[in-house]
Amino acid sequence: MKIKTSATARTVFSEKELMADDSKKIAFIGRSNVGKSSLINKLLNRKNLARTSSKPGKTVSVNYYFINESFYFVDLPGYGYAKISKKESQRVKALISSFFSTVRNLKLIVILIDSRRGFTDPDIEILSQLLDKKFKMLTVLTKSDKIGTSGLLNQKTNLQNKFGLKVISFSIKLNINREEILDNINEALME
Repeated sequence: MKIKTSATARTVFSEKELMADDSKKIAFIGRSNVGKSSLINKLLNRKNLARTSSKPGKTVSVNYYFINESFYFVDLPGYGYAKISKKESQRVKALISSFFSTVRNLKLIVILIDSRRGFTDPDIEILSQLLDKKFKMLTVLTKSDKIGTSGLLNQKTNLQNKFGLKVISFSIKLNINREEILDNINEALME
């Protein structure tokens, strides 16, 4: 897939502002500070379209990016540890839940997992909710340059065997498997 155009379409802080139309959507979700915004920027060949930060929990909104004037990437807030108040954390959790209960024409969920940590309890909690809804999913192991080859292979095998997920490793620094991720997104959009 070739990305020709990309632009911020909408930033949503409340449930009533979520898009409920039939446009095709690809959602990105993962723990705080797992690299969602960085991955989106790399896929789009943009430096700062999706805002990145070294502080966990920077994304506290649902961000829609209009891609190739035909579909949306949706950057969801991170879950798990974040440097935000308890009230704000509850609002973010409700926003994510609302997104998944109201979204239409969601073609793929890209769930990002830190390759050094594997699935943590918050990941498993989110994953069980998503599996119940029968969404198509792709797992991306981020920060794969920070783990040895055998450790990465063990993580991939574990996730594939335990959860039946398709798993692709990715590193922002090495830019490996970018095309494979885009191919999976394109395939989902064509279904």
